[in-house]
Amino acid sequence: MGKDPYFRSETRENLLFKRLKEVEEKVERLSLLSRLGQILNSTLDHQEVRKRAIEAATQLMRAEAGSLLLLDEKGKHLFFEVALGEKGESIRKVILDIDKGIAGWVAQNGEPLRVNHPEKDPRFFKEIDDRIGFKTRNLLCVPVRVKDRILGVLEAINKKDEKEFNEEDLSLFLSLANQVAIALDNARLYQEMEEMFFQTAESLADAIEKRDPYTGGHTRRVTQYSLAAAKYLSLRPEELRLLKMASVLHDIGKIGIDDQVLRKPTPLEPHEFDLIRKHPKMGAEIIGHIKQLKEIIPGVKYHHEYINGKGYPEGLIGEGIPMIARIIAVADTYDAITTDRPYRKALSKETAISELKKGSGTQFDWRVVEAFLQAFHSGEI
Repeated sequence: MGKDPYFRSETRENLLFKRLKEVEEKVERLSLLSRLGQILNSTLDHQEVRKRAIEAATQLMRAEAGSLLLLDEKGKHLFFEVALGEKGESIRKVILDIDKGIAGWVAQNGEPLRVNHPEKDPRFFKEIDDRIGFKTRNLLCVPVRVKDRILGVLEAINKKDEKEFNEEDLSLFLSLANQVAIALDNARLYQEMEEMFFQTAESLADAIEKRDPYTGGHTRRVTQYSLAAAKYLSLRPEELRLLKMASVLHDIGKIGIDDQVLRKPTPLEPHEFDLIRKHPKMGAEIIGHIKQLKEIIPGVKYHHEYINGKGYPEGLIGEGIPMIARIIAVADTYDAITTDRPYRKALSKETAISELKKGSGTQFDWRVVEAFLQAFHSGEI
């Protein structure tokens, strides 16, 4: 006796509904993969890329935790650069020999692995779980590769709802790892270019300082002091980057000051001081010709402005002075007081701190002075 036609129709409808739902889920995950790829490549900050890579891995794979393990320069060890999940901070501290664990095998062989029963896999390195009190039920581990060079491996650990990872998961995860590799490599290239650019700026600053034997190391110290104080001012990463570059080049305008004035061993005459006062504006004009440096012009041009409007070159007041310039102003003054000048010996650190306090709210931004004092008392200055 044949099956009921109604039953067969209902079965076909259920099957069709199931397949339709599967297709919708695939489309949804592919769409998510695309969005995550855009998020990954929307920053050139290496640390942020690594963080976003793990967030993407756990979200796309619906996993409890994830890790990005990067190879060291010699290719001997893997270290957990970032890990998310309940045990993330513990995992972050783990360093693996390249010949240990599933991650080590993937890094060495360049092949992805889907392991749903790690306790049965001889490559599984159970000691990590024991060390951090974590239970790995299943995992995906894929190489993060740029051309023929393996940067490390990406892991998704413990699929949620007690499910196992399937081949579709592995395929999607490989696609994500390719995007992570591109984002990491782009961030690396950008970082290398920025470092080269910064080193060039430092070399230029050093060349200018060599004209004045009394200011040797001034640029380096002002940069150090500025960045130390900035830690207590909640600046964004981009602001810190601009502060660092502006600090290095804050005195570049002195290249246009006559040696007789710059090296004069006695106090300056009024007309000579007027010449010195031109260096912030001259520095801004020099930098203005370099497109990539235009954002640091305010830090260079206004680092001699006073909060009360009695500074130069434009007599800006209070919040009208860019924060980067306000920070450099405090660091610059502290270094000027604590180092030898042509017409006087260096004064004590205590004297310099006292002068900063006196000028707080009039010459200097009181918030910057407070941040500078915090850095000073913590031993960072």
